[in-house]
Amino acid sequence: MQEQATSSLAASSRPSSSERSSSSALHVEVKEGMESDDEIRRVPEIGGEVAGASASGRDGGSVAGPVQPSAAGSRKRVRSPADKENKRLKRLLRNRVSAQQARERKKAYLIDLEARVKELETKNAELEERLSTLQNENQMLRQILKNTTAGAQDGRK
Repeated sequence: MQEQATSSLAASSRPSSSERSSSSALHVEVKEGMESDDEIRRVPEIGGEVAGASASGRDGGSVAGPVQPSAAGSRKRVRSPADKENKRLKRLLRNRVSAQQARERKKAYLIDLEARVKELETKNAELEERLSTLQNENQMLRQILKNTTAGAQDGRK
């Protein structure tokens, strides 16, 4: 009686996600009347259906539930419509947050550019004023030089 319970426990339990991610070469073989450490630790997944009886706890045919084997032996998770919707909503939320952050970065960048434009316009106005002052000073000095050289030439004659 205990042997039947042990073999049915081994057949009905499915590997956990950590066991599924480990090497596929690891197969648990159960001798009648003996439980392995892996089978004692193995906990059936919530919401998953029980697989049929086999030595490794896997069903040779099609598996109903979230995991289906493919021809190459790798597994692909089949998502429920609720999972797909949750994934879509999370993606939309991430997209909205990302878009908002991009808008905020752009706004900060534009504010920085506008401040820089004002700063450069102010500096340009100061430089233009200084240029005008220096040009006037240069013109006056040329006029003084011209007057001085003209007066010196008149004094020699």
